Amino acid sequence: MHPAAPHHLPFFIPGPDGSDMLMVVMGIFLVGTILWVGTLYWKLHSLPERMAHKTHKLQFEIVGVLGLISLFTHMHIFWIAGLLLAMIDLPDFGTPIRSIAESVERIADAAPGTPPDEKAEAEREPPAKPATGIPAKEKVHGHA
Repeated sequence: MHPAAPHHLPFFIPGPDGSDMLMVVMGIFLVGTILWVGTLYWKLHSLPERMAHKTHKLQFEIVGVLGLISLFTHMHIFWIAGLLLAMIDLPDFGTPIRSIAESVERIADAAPGTPPDEKAEAEREPPAKPATGIPAKEKVHGHA
């Protein structure tokens, strides 16, 4: 060592062997920070989807698609739309409409004037033949 050189160098000055301890520490810190910020970004980005999934929303798939669109296009309006959609409770129109449709089908299948219990018996019995030799269709619609 040169006699004019100080005997103790600060930690941020590289040693004579070329090892730079500050660069190694800052490199590890940089990689850790990038991983932490990336994880924070993914958690924040998936927030609407997690909110919709947690509350079992009907629009869960739409919120997920909006999140993917915002991820790939970098247009934040899709993320905001997904967040708002995840917060809103859409009314369930499907269940009442399905119930109405099933009721109408049951009403349409029932013979007029017969209760639902006798409907099964009416389906098992063969229809009665007309008394005359003219088919029923010709009898009703025939002009002769």
